[in-house]
Amino acid sequence: MIYELREYVTVPGRMPALVNRFNEHTLRIFAKHDMELTFISLTGLGDNSNNELVYVLRFDDYGDMERKWAAFQADPEWQKARAASEEDGPIVAQLRRRVLNPTPFESR
Repeated sequence: MIYELREYVTVPGRMPALVNRFNEHTLRIFAKHDMELTFISLTGLGDNSNNELVYVLRFDDYGDMERKWAAFQADPEWQKARAASEEDGPIVAQLRRRVLNPTPFESR
């Protein structure tokens, strides 16, 4: 199993549009493509605390992740929702993405 951590820094003033897109479209389309959301939050303290959304998805492996993202990106419903949400301009200024591999740790 792997986890993908994604951090979206929005264009100033565009966080409401991103939150709306997630609530109205993205989360449902994730579920449609069996993309397991394990965590989602706005950054409350620290760098980008006014304009950052962070979430984590769980996948079986790298192949599973690539297949599901490809299906999500190709989904006409997603393409339409994304285009509509960006009619007033871009929402995301920067995207940071990390893939995390859980490793057993020993407690000492």
